[in-house]
Amino acid sequence: MTERRCVSCWQVKDRDELIKITADNNTSKPVINPNSFTFGRSAYLCYNKSCIEAAFKKNKLGRHLKTQVPNELKGQLLDELRNS
Repeated sequence: MTERRCVSCWQVKDRDELIKITADNNTSKPVINPNSFTFGRSAYLCYNKSCIEAAFKKNKLGRHLKTQVPNELKGQLLDELRNS
């Protein structure tokens, strides 16, 4: 069991309980990465709306990934939350 920390609320949870976002090594473009086949700097968020909102509000996700995070990713994460 591998534990990771949410970049928004800092809670430590099992990796399966978090959404993984990776800044692709080749393009630096952040992608939702559930299967870990994309290599690069990664960050994790809880499966709840408040953590996703907070990560974008204060650019926590962008600072952690060290890249610009487009607002479309926020919509994709909220869709992921609804579909899970």
